[in-house]
Amino acid sequence: MPISRRSLIGAAGATAALAPTVSSSQGAAVADNDKIGFAIVGLGKLSLGQLIPGLKVAKGARLAAVVSGHPDKARRVAAENGLPADAVYGYDDYDRMAKDPRIQVVYIVLPNSLHAEHTIKALKAGKHVLCEKPMATRIQDAEAMIAAAKAADRHLMIAYRCHYEPMNLDVMRRLRARSLGRVRQINTTMGRQADPSDPSDAWRLDGEMSGGGALGDMGVYGISAARYLLNEEPVAVQAWASTDPADPRFKETQDLINWQFRFPSGVIANGSTSFAYAPTMAFEAICEQGRLVADPAAFYGGNRLTVVKGGQAQPPIPAPPGDQFAREMDWMADVVRGKAPMVSPGEEGLQDMRLMQAILESAAKDGATVKTDWGYKRAVDPAVAVDGPGKA
Repeated sequence: MPISRRSLIGAAGATAALAPTVSSSQGAAVADNDKIGFAIVGLGKLSLGQLIPGLKVAKGARLAAVVSGHPDKARRVAAENGLPADAVYGYDDYDRMAKDPRIQVVYIVLPNSLHAEHTIKALKAGKHVLCEKPMATRIQDAEAMIAAAKAADRHLMIAYRCHYEPMNLDVMRRLRARSLGRVRQINTTMGRQADPSDPSDAWRLDGEMSGGGALGDMGVYGISAARYLLNEEPVAVQAWASTDPADPRFKETQDLINWQFRFPSGVIANGSTSFAYAPTMAFEAICEQGRLVADPAAFYGGNRLTVVKGGQAQPPIPAPPGDQFAREMDWMADVVRGKAPMVSPGEEGLQDMRLMQAILESAAKDGATVKTDWGYKRAVDPAVAVDGPGKA
């Protein structure tokens, strides 16, 4: 059967080496009337299969409205979730949200090329925004989104759910604590077989709508992972691409892309993404005294970590049960309340976009080195800020 991105990372479903310093509503529920209201923009697979169910179990966030270009579908989803008729929006009355006090956060879940337009509209309407990644298809659009958030004095968060996922946090903390010595190399492999008959894949194979094919859809996970695992920013990249010209899927986007990031510490991060290889979302941190292997590393559930030390693999450690999207939206809710720091700001999304552009630039020049030392520094380390269950 064809495997889509959603079915791949939605496959079935940790420990903490450093104590977190911030507590959020992930640890305690609040009264329903005190929950932060979310409007979900776009009612595709992710919204229906993950986000709306996540809001049902979130401790500090709730579903307040739905936005869709399909009125019948929107009314049905609203009714199924107990929303009144006036909580249903179309793109033609999107601006009406400005006068809706039930909505504090707008979650943008649209094709990548539409992120900037609807993010900026929501910010101008006085709402905070949580936007799916990649945050846009063009760097200038990402910059405009960040500027709009500042002008509106509203929060813009990019949906990097792995910043809040317990197993990923566990690996970050182990690496910060040097539990296996210094990190020497990172390997990330993120890809799958794209199915053009699936509407959600069709736009991802469209160069204008996706802004990067596999690189933007799956590769962004590996780019982000290398950065948050090391808590460093790459200073240079080399990359190579290989696309079968006979494969009709890749008329507008590249298929297989491999890259190497060089970090200030001397660590090399090897990354790979493809829309034409076996489904995988995994990473590996090779340290002086062992390896941390997360496979899967970024599924919606069922992630697990294997520690290899002295040549011996220890029993895999499954990620604690829980809804990753509820955790992510609860964090955003506490950012709005002023109870948690912004861990995944627009600047994080912009950094990954700039790195993706550098990868494509290097690949176009057959692996030429592209400098990426732009002076960006992560404002908040998830390993320290985000709470997460587990044991030392």
